[in-house]
Amino acid sequence: MTARSSPVLVYISAASDLMAERDALARAIVELPVTLAWEIVQSPLEEAPVDRDALRRADLYILVMGGDIRAPVGLEWHLARRAGRPVIAFLKRGIARTPAGHIFVQDAHVPWRPFATPGDLSAQVQRLLAEHLVEHAGQYALTREEVRRLKALLEDTEEHPADVETDRSAGRSAVVLSAERFMPRDGVALGQPPEEAD
Repeated sequence: MTARSSPVLVYISAASDLMAERDALARAIVELPVTLAWEIVQSPLEEAPVDRDALRRADLYILVMGGDIRAPVGLEWHLARRAGRPVIAFLKRGIARTPAGHIFVQDAHVPWRPFATPGDLSAQVQRLLAEHLVEHAGQYALTREEVRRLKALLEDTEEHPADVETDRSAGRSAVVLSAERFMPRDGVALGQPPEEAD
């Protein structure tokens, strides 16, 4: 079985009013007990353009809806749907929504998964990803030990649902590589001594 040669690309579409949720999601993904590399692309915060290529290639598109449909989330949603990306949609509970936000929620025609806090959202996404990875372990070339750890995580989260808050430091796009699967072409991976020159 050969390891997947490219990172798993997750596109997180959430506006700037959901920074705590963006941070929680990025952290939850990279903390999964696997050696997969992840490419996490998030909605741009400033006037930066939407990464259309990432939306077309995304292994998973996560939409997080707060009180309003803010730019560029509507465009990202449209592009992801047009590209046929697998969608998981989350709707924040207990907040007032603008008329535009209400209309978007109704017209999206997706099953919305409610969440209350960033920790709740993080736990739900981590569980969904763990289930997906276990189901497609061969596609991701997961080891027996990785599958065992994912199943243990699923059992643990079922018995003890967590509501972990974050330190708000991961809410931007990132690529996280695993030294077990991806060795850099130049330089060395962090934590490894450089090879001795001949």
